[in-house]
Amino acid sequence: LGEIRYMGRAKGELASKIEARAAQQLAAWQRWLTQQLGDAEWFGGASFGWADLSVIPYINGSAGFGLVPAAGSRLAAWAKHANARPSVAQTAKEATASIAGMDAVGDLIERGLFKREYRDHRLEWMIKTGGLQVVLDGLAKDNIRFTPEFE
Repeated sequence: LGEIRYMGRAKGELASKIEARAAQQLAAWQRWLTQQLGDAEWFGGASFGWADLSVIPYINGSAGFGLVPAAGSRLAAWAKHANARPSVAQTAKEATASIAGMDAVGDLIERGLFKREYRDHRLEWMIKTGGLQVVLDGLAKDNIRFTPEFE
């Protein structure tokens, strides 16, 4: 969603379409996570661990776009519990600080001063979410690139 909101890759109807699809995708992912969590306190069982560390950045990142777990859900309770841990709270604070000023990136892209690499997850997500035109426009404007070939 940062490609849309921060970088301005799509506007109007296309942006709305991509954002709506992203919300659907995220809701499905959150339902799956809730099933994986089950009745456990943590994703790994009784103790906070790697699984929790792997999930919480995505939950917090999507919350930054207003896409939070359903109120009253096990996943929402887990996220609150995880974010109460000092290490998670500190890392979340640092992650939030790291994206300060991202609103300026869209202008840099438009002016040709920033060229975003589209590969793997970013390219796949944009195309599968209805943003093929975003990729084509970025290639035409030369502000999207792919991994360079070695010579």
